[in-house]
Amino acid sequence: MTSLSHIILEPLVRKALEEDLGRAGDITSDSVISAEARAKVVMAARQEGIVAGLDAAELAFKLIDSGLAIKRLKAEGVEVKAGDEVMEVEGRARSILSAERVALNFVGRMSGIATLTNKMVKAVGNHKARVCSTRKTTPGLRAVEKYAVRVGGGMNHRLGLDDAILIKDNHIAIAGGVAIALRRAKESAGHMVKIEIEVDNLSQLKEVLEEGVDVVMLDNMSLEDMAAAVKMAAGRAIVEASGGVTLERISQIAATGVDMISTGALTHSAPNFDVGLDFKAAA
Repeated sequence: MTSLSHIILEPLVRKALEEDLGRAGDITSDSVISAEARAKVVMAARQEGIVAGLDAAELAFKLIDSGLAIKRLKAEGVEVKAGDEVMEVEGRARSILSAERVALNFVGRMSGIATLTNKMVKAVGNHKARVCSTRKTTPGLRAVEKYAVRVGGGMNHRLGLDDAILIKDNHIAIAGGVAIALRRAKESAGHMVKIEIEVDNLSQLKEVLEEGVDVVMLDNMSLEDMAAAVKMAAGRAIVEASGGVTLERISQIAATGVDMISTGALTHSAPNFDVGLDFKAAA
């Protein structure tokens, strides 16, 4: 797994620290802990799952105090159990405490997404479908949330409005129909840009396949219609299922033969991963 670039990550972590420190800094640690105090702490998982966000956590500590010594005890993307220690931090106690919450927030959020993604990927089993995320992300945090999906074994759909053409129901309605929407998209798209279109039923799919398209999205179709759509497409387009995707249902969707399964739940509904910072010793 390629790490998320610090050029992308640092502004996000810095903004989170600025939000937490406010106008006066960590007045609790500054008043309770002496400036000379040193400590050793470990970040530990409180549950089973896939750990992600360690780069963000390390950056949070380093931005507060570059003198902190940080040791990774688990690699990004590995499965951990409750009680497993994932990172050790040693140095000035005030610095550790000031960065603690931001570091844990990133790991908790990103590990939660990676863990849910991994569960869905495993539920697909031996079927060919790949699990991918959508643009239903926390505003400002799309990069880290999409990265966490990849850590969990999933793939990303569009990262934004500018990297692929996805014609949805409102585009079709306003443009005046499937055919005209597709023709306009083809006239506009550069040779490196893929075109995907959303269909609600098999009649629309037939029209789309006659026009030709790279990817077709089956929106909230029944399992029976999905299976029929896969046969209709028969290699003429990548087939993606979307809508109504849950952990309990994803294996049935995959069994229809679709190539991709996209779900916003990976990012908008992933439970937070329980992780904490435990004091080990005065350093």
